Amino acid sequence: MSVMEFIETVENPKKREDAYKLLKIFEETTGFEAKMWGPSIIGFGSYHYRYESGHEGDAPLVGFSPRKAKISLYFATGDTEREKLLERFGKHTSGKACVYINKLADVNEEVLKQLIEQSIAFLQKMYPRD
Repeated sequence: MSVMEFIETVENPKKREDAYKLLKIFEETTGFEAKMWGPSIIGFGSYHYRYESGHEGDAPLVGFSPRKAKISLYFATGDTEREKLLERFGKHTSGKACVYINKLADVNEEVLKQLIEQSIAFLQKMYPRD
């Protein structure tokens, strides 16, 4: 399924509208074209990770998913700068890798762009291309 086809499957019209706005913000901020990562994550760019355990793989640098309950935003984990930016982000909750928002209007779009840029910079420093 293409990114546009996936967004069109979002049932809630407001969430679908937010997904299109997020698509534009992420594409403009990252300079990467959106692509589907699995059945429900819209990702931008990619990096190859290798853990000390030997586990390795590829993942998007940043991404989002307009899920039924909330919109999930995917940023780098382990970045202390992320926590500082989230203090100014607006209404959200966060888990290890995800930041959850109800709607785009609840958050500061400029801080969202900074979160995207910071996440990419952090991951490219942590996992430089060989």
